[in-house]
Amino acid sequence: MTVDISEAAGVRYLHFGSEWVQGAMRIARPYALELDYTKEMMLPLLLRPDDWPRRVLLIGLGAASLTKFLWRYRPDAKLTVVEIDPQVEAVARQFFKLPDDPQRIQIHHADGADFIIQTKQKYDLILVDGFDSKARAGRLDTLPFYLDCKTRLASDGMLCVNLLARRKSFNHSIQQIKEAFDGHVISFPSRDEGNAIALASANQPNAVSQAPTFSLSELQTTAQHLRQTTHLNLLPMLANLAASGHLKDGILQY
Repeated sequence: MTVDISEAAGVRYLHFGSEWVQGAMRIARPYALELDYTKEMMLPLLLRPDDWPRRVLLIGLGAASLTKFLWRYRPDAKLTVVEIDPQVEAVARQFFKLPDDPQRIQIHHADGADFIIQTKQKYDLILVDGFDSKARAGRLDTLPFYLDCKTRLASDGMLCVNLLARRKSFNHSIQQIKEAFDGHVISFPSRDEGNAIALASANQPNAVSQAPTFSLSELQTTAQHLRQTTHLNLLPMLANLAASGHLKDGILQY
């Protein structure tokens, strides 16, 4: 796979041999999330306490945007990254300021679908953002993979997936995640044209416990706190979430 770098207006971009943008970093703010879809993949932070997550699995390194953000702003988190192409790690270190911190960041060169089968670790958060040079997710967008992810989540764990909404298979992808997680899925179009975010929770309601709920005002308060502590503004994403019909009577349920 060919890995290319481009720069424009103070932003450095990662490409896999095409014009498709696989990652980006504002050079003056290397730990900030530049692309909208990467910001939106941090929705789980609004639904859990400040000390969460402690163990994170990231499938697909790209420009290391999500890895760097969590490393910087969740100092107690241990990050496991699975990247199939060693070139991508080398480029992330040379051009995108991937931290050299083996105590907190472990990188495995492997197929993400194989790794999720073989690992015995439970994760609080699994983030999936893996595509090849033709923007194909392959095994990372199949029902068996999503079922395997569910088995590797802690009791309060969450899965967040970046999907390409421009593809015909987009709705099929959402249906597969819903099947794996018994319908407990939030999905919405990203402000990055052509992308969509899907969020699934391992914390399924039963006869005793109810599914967690959050009011829009609670989410806005948490988003304001997150903005103050990390400079990440998720308020526009909340408006997008509401427009997608996930806030029934001002309450988010998942």
